[in-house]
Amino acid sequence: METPFINRVAESGILTIDLKEYYVPGKRILYDLKDNLYEGLILREKDFRAFLKSNDWTKYTSQYVAITCTADAIIPQWAYMLLNAALQPYAARVIVGDLQTLETVLILDSLQKINVETFRDKRVVIKGCGDVEIPPSAFGAITSLLMPFAQSIMYGEPCSTVPVYKRK
Repeated sequence: METPFINRVAESGILTIDLKEYYVPGKRILYDLKDNLYEGLILREKDFRAFLKSNDWTKYTSQYVAITCTADAIIPQWAYMLLNAALQPYAARVIVGDLQTLETVLILDSLQKINVETFRDKRVVIKGCGDVEIPPSAFGAITSLLMPFAQSIMYGEPCSTVPVYKRK
């Protein structure tokens, strides 16, 4: 008589979270204010305001935009505010920072939508490897979100995990 195959992982009650499910798809754009600098050094308000009025912002429709300045220049805070205001009606999301910061903001926003109650008193595995690059901050954030609810949190795959947290 053949022994039936038993999937102990499925019977363990462990819940798996794959952070790639919280990845926000869409085009990412880095807007560099260095292109708006006068002689590569300063941002002139009058010129900048004229640019903001004349530029075709529709090319940013439904895109995720990170605003930065890679030039060694002092950018007044109002410049980021004005550019953000110009992009808001078109872009899906606008942040001030680099593309890595944008990825972090997008996934952290997405993680806030998790119903953490579904993980109350459960053993949870945060899936580690995947085909989508997840920022390290997302792993920290999901741990913080789940700690008040989960019985335990592990990293990896249900068949091979690294213990992260266990409620006492």
